[in-house]
Amino acid sequence: MTTTDYADRPILVTGAGIAGGAVAEVLLRLGARVTVADRMQSARTEALQALGARIAIGLTELPPGSQQVVTSPGWRPGHPLLVDAAAHGVEVIGDVEFAWRLRPPAAGGKPAPWLAITGTNGKTTTVEMLAAILRAAGLRAIAAGNVGLPLVQAVLDREPYDVLAVELSSFELHWCSTIVPAAAAILNIAPDHLDWHGSMEGYAAAKRRILTPSTFYVHNDDDGWSAELAGGGADAGFTLHEPGPGQLGVVDGVLVDQAFGHGEFATVAALQVTGRHNVANALAAAALAFAHGVPASAASAGLAAFRAGPHRNTRVGSVAGVDYVDDSKATNPHAAAASLAAYDRVVWIAGGLLKGAAVDDLVAWHAGRLAGVVLMGADRAAFARAMARHAPDVPVVEVDRTDHGAMADVVGAATRLARVGDVVLLAPAAASMDMFADYAARGAAFAEAVGALEVA
Repeated sequence: MTTTDYADRPILVTGAGIAGGAVAEVLLRLGARVTVADRMQSARTEALQALGARIAIGLTELPPGSQQVVTSPGWRPGHPLLVDAAAHGVEVIGDVEFAWRLRPPAAGGKPAPWLAITGTNGKTTTVEMLAAILRAAGLRAIAAGNVGLPLVQAVLDREPYDVLAVELSSFELHWCSTIVPAAAAILNIAPDHLDWHGSMEGYAAAKRRILTPSTFYVHNDDDGWSAELAGGGADAGFTLHEPGPGQLGVVDGVLVDQAFGHGEFATVAALQVTGRHNVANALAAAALAFAHGVPASAASAGLAAFRAGPHRNTRVGSVAGVDYVDDSKATNPHAAAASLAAYDRVVWIAGGLLKGAAVDDLVAWHAGRLAGVVLMGADRAAFARAMARHAPDVPVVEVDRTDHGAMADVVGAATRLARVGDVVLLAPAAASMDMFADYAARGAAFAEAVGALEVA
C-alpha cells in the first residue's frame, strides 16, 4: 500500500500515544478519514481532534465502514475492539507494519533497508550502538521504533535515510506480517510480558516474527532461545567466549570477528558502558553492521563513541563512600541479573509489577553479592518470599508506601544498609507502572532522592 491509497479511506487507529498519535497524524496528512480510539481523553486526543481526527473514548465495537485498523503496541489482541475487527474480516496491523508498507523508494529505487533488533533485554542499547556504527561509516542512519522515534516518522523523513537501525518489541512484532529486515538480531529471550503473550512459547513466537527466509540472522550463542531459533541455518552468532568460525566473540579483552573476516576490531576497555551484557550488545551491533557491509574501522569508532542513555546502569551520585546506580530500565529479572552481576557488593532496590515473571532464580544466583535489599511496589511480597528462601541472612526492608514520594524512603533505607565501598543499585526487575508513569520517572525519582542525600 502506498501513501496515495489512503485518501478518503475510513481507518481506525487504536491508541493516541507516541506510536498511535504518529500514525494518526500521517493518515490525516494522507487524506484518510481517521477515528482514534483511546481509553480516556487527554491532551493528545485533543490535539488529534484539532487536526481532524474523530475521537472515540472507550470504543469496543468497530465503527461501521472501517477498512483497516492500525493498532498501538500496548493494545492486547483480546481487546474487544480488535476481536470485533477480526470478526468482521477487517485487517489489523501495527504501527511498525504500517510504516513498512509506506516506505518510499530511495535514490537507488529501493527503500532504505532495516537492520532490526529484538530481545528481552539490551534492545535500546544495541540499536543505539548500531546507529553509532552506521554513522561512523558515513551513512545517514538513525535508531527508530521502540527506541523512541516512531518508525512512520523515520521512513517518511524528507531526506531519506540510507539505513534504519530498528528496535522492535514483542508487542510490535505480534502485529507484523510483511516486514522483511535485511538483517536482524534476537539478543536473548527470557520470561517477560507473559501476561500479554500467555506463555514463553507465545512470547518467543512473537520475537521469531523478526526473521524471514531472506533475513540475515544474528543470534546469541550464549542464549538457548536465540540459538534455537536459528534452526540450524544460522548466518552469524556472537558469544562472550572465544569465537569459532561464523561467530563474533571475545579473546583477552578484544572483540574478534570470525564471521565476516575482520578479525580484531575493538576492545572491551574502549567501551564506555560496563558489564558483560553490554559487551554482548556491542558484538550484536557490530555483527549487524558487518552484515550491511560496514568496515571494521567504523565498528571500532562507533562503539568507542557510544554513550548509554539515562537509567541504564548510570551512576547518579556518591555519598560517604557509597555509589548510587540507576538501572531503572531493568524492568524484568533477566535485565536485573545482568545489572547485579556488574558489582561485587550491592544494596539492591527491587520491586514493582512482575508481569507474571518469577524471581527465585534471580535471588538464588546473586544472593552472595547482596549486602541488603529494599523492596517496594505491588509485587514486593514475591521478592520477600524469594529472599526468605534463598538469602535468609540478608537484611530486607519493605517500603509499603506507593506514592511518588516513596522513593525517598526507599533510598533512605538503602543508605542505612550500605557501608563504604557498597553500591546502592536500583535494578527493580519489575515494571514501574504501579507507582510511576514509566521506568524513566522511577529513575528520576531515585536520582532526586540521591541528590537530597548529597545536599544533606
